[in-house]
Amino acid sequence: MDTSDPLIHFDDVGVCNHCHDYEGAIINNVHSGKEGLRQLRVIVEQIKRDGTGKRYDCIIGVSGGVDSTFVAWKVKEFGLRALAVHLDNGWDSEIAVSNISSVLKKVGFDLYTHVIDWEEFKDIQRAFLLASTPDAEIPSDHAIIATMHQVAARFEIQHVISGMNVRTEMHLPSSWSQGHGDWGYIRAVHRRFGNKRIRTFPHLSFSEFLSRGNKTRQTTNLLDYLDYSKKDALLSLQRELGWKDYGGKHYESIYTRWFQGCYLPRKFGYDKRRSHLSSLICSAEITRENALEELKRPAYPVELQQQDCEYVAKKLEFTQSEFAAVMTAKPRRFEDYPSFKKFRGSQRFKMARGIYRLFRHGEIGTI
Repeated sequence: MDTSDPLIHFDDVGVCNHCHDYEGAIINNVHSGKEGLRQLRVIVEQIKRDGTGKRYDCIIGVSGGVDSTFVAWKVKEFGLRALAVHLDNGWDSEIAVSNISSVLKKVGFDLYTHVIDWEEFKDIQRAFLLASTPDAEIPSDHAIIATMHQVAARFEIQHVISGMNVRTEMHLPSSWSQGHGDWGYIRAVHRRFGNKRIRTFPHLSFSEFLSRGNKTRQTTNLLDYLDYSKKDALLSLQRELGWKDYGGKHYESIYTRWFQGCYLPRKFGYDKRRSHLSSLICSAEITRENALEELKRPAYPVELQQQDCEYVAKKLEFTQSEFAAVMTAKPRRFEDYPSFKKFRGSQRFKMARGIYRLFRHGEIGTI
């Protein structure tokens, strides 16, 4: 990590705050070895009990990537009856589609695919690029979160099994990406820069934002209970399930590949490989020297980057001059736009919450 994260700070021996946070998160959230497996089996048995009499006892997200595919495989091994959910936002690569299809066929899980309204989503993506913030991927992330909660509610599924994990995903500067669960932010950006009315886009309400989703639904980060190694997982998936590599973290999506490997480095100087590699260094999967060598190379081939630029511009209906303006516009920040987060910190919200609590506890009478 370096000062491309404007909020980074280093101690007297040159260790940054992200690595210190990593150490704390490992202690508090990662359960390794026999004890981790024991705890996970207890959780699995509870999931099975809560799913008694239902068609599914848990829900998993699938993208065609390493982590979600590994989760699907392990969930099957533990004997859970999972419903796999995929958000089709119009940017899936052929490899991702192939991975999802072949893996779910082998584990035998049903697949629920939510196909997003492309015209709405295209307008939202255009708006975020015009807003010039580094958060242009969060509409997809938000829709995935909301879709998972909506599908779980529809099928009365209490448990979500996640592929998030501390070992490989801890070094994530907030300055590089914010607002993933903040529909207020997404809506504000779209209202300013979009053109179409949004009717069907999956999203979380303000109350869900405050409660971080549905409090009655439990999320288990399965990989934090296993001795998870991304390198070993990749080899196992290729050998056992015929999984195909797509060349980079989250590159199963063409848009994400362009966004992380081209747009962020060129426009903001943010190379997400720094965060991904830093976590792998801390988990002892690679050496710092190897990571630095990796960073000397382009995120992915320059020729393919140019092809992706042309493809993204065409798919989002930008002219060449409009797209060039997007790439060179002055960078903005999350804080430059309205959001649920900003409203939550406002005096108006604090007053409204205070009045609500007074009424709720009967300290003010009603007429």
